[in-house]
Amino acid sequence: MTTYIYETISHNDGEAVKHYEIKQSMADRALKRHPETGEPIRRVILGGYGVLKSRGTTEGLSSPCGCGPGGCCG
Repeated sequence: MTTYIYETISHNDGEAVKHYEIKQSMADRALKRHPETGEPIRRVILGGYGVLKSRGTTEGLSSPCGCGPGGCCG
């Protein structure tokens, strides 16, 4: 099981966004409603660190900001 981060979908300006950690199988579809409260939610995509194995070396695909090889930090 994988833990995913979800957040509530705010319909009003100034409404606080709540975050939840929900365990699901990687094969499960993203939830649209919180399983207990019924609130509308969406899965939050977090940056990661990809790895590319090339010519016997391992290189990180992400820049420090997580935008990719060229990055956007710069």
